[in-house]
Amino acid sequence: MIAAMSHQEHKRASPTNIRCYVLTVSDTRTAESDTGGRLLRELLTGDGHEVVGHAIVPDEAETLRNAISTQLDNEQLQAVITTGGTGISRRDGTYEVVSDLLDKRIDGFGELFRALSFEEIGPSAMLSRACAGTARSKILISIPGSQNAVRLGMTRLVLPELGHLVREVTR
Repeated sequence: MIAAMSHQEHKRASPTNIRCYVLTVSDTRTAESDTGGRLLRELLTGDGHEVVGHAIVPDEAETLRNAISTQLDNEQLQAVITTGGTGISRRDGTYEVVSDLLDKRIDGFGELFRALSFEEIGPSAMLSRACAGTARSKILISIPGSQNAVRLGMTRLVLPELGHLVREVTR
């Protein structure tokens, strides 16, 4: 009988350099004002991952769907991370687009993000529709656009598990 690997063994067997693409979803951000996207890229590279590219796309469903799909088709990439457009305002549509593209949802990501966010900002955390899952054998993660949300999501959830997520989706 083959013994099952522990989650620590899975992590040790996981890649440590993940090739990522970062998409900022915003109708108002520019390269100069995209502090959340810039921080996300800095956190990824600081943790030893490679940011293959990044872009800012408006919060328009078809434009966002095309931008994400293009990156999911890029065989060099292992993960696509979006930031922004996760709220409940009329213009926020990232959740719907990302959810529609997912093959398998990682429900725990959004649940944990909101729980951690609740510790910092209280009940307003319920307004976040952060989500993650697999899409075309890649990891697809969507987090809010504020610097605080990016820092929280990346340092507490994404960076500690990114290699493990990629290992699992490619097995």
